[in-house]
Amino acid sequence: MSYADAAAKGPKQSPEEARAPAVGGIYKDESESTASLIDVDGPHVQAVDPDFLNQEVKTTTQAERVEREAQEEEAKRLREESAKKAKARKAKSSGLAANSDNPVFITNAVVATLVGAGLGFGAYRKHVEGKLSWEVVGLWSGAVGAFGVVDYFVSKLVILYPTGEWFLQNKYPPK
Repeated sequence: MSYADAAAKGPKQSPEEARAPAVGGIYKDESESTASLIDVDGPHVQAVDPDFLNQEVKTTTQAERVEREAQEEEAKRLREESAKKAKARKAKSSGLAANSDNPVFITNAVVATLVGAGLGFGAYRKHVEGKLSWEVVGLWSGAVGAFGVVDYFVSKLVILYPTGEWFLQNKYPPK
């Protein structure tokens, strides 16, 4: 059903209701100032540069968006750098887990533990006997340093077996 059909079924308007209201006279008020009107010759009207269409950023909204995207990109770059640094720290700190299948690494760890335990026990016995002095501590520290240097270079040796296999660090490089 159309609107015209629905209106035709309703009550009829009286002639007064059907007539449009009378329009009053034109109100003229000369007291209104023309100061509120916009002066198109004023400085607030801006001219557009002739190369406006060639500009990459044309509006302040675009400029704000470009700035916001640059800030987001910088934040993303900083997050990625910090994630890489954290990953590098984690990889560096987990040397034992990463090299658990490396026999050179395991041997060096066991030897260092045994030497440390032996030196600790020996120092305790010397202390109990009253023979522990700074001279003894210095001599044993020098011996440990010399042992560490020899162990380092022995661990770096490359031995070529008759079968052509590499041994030590070339076969088992540290991770």
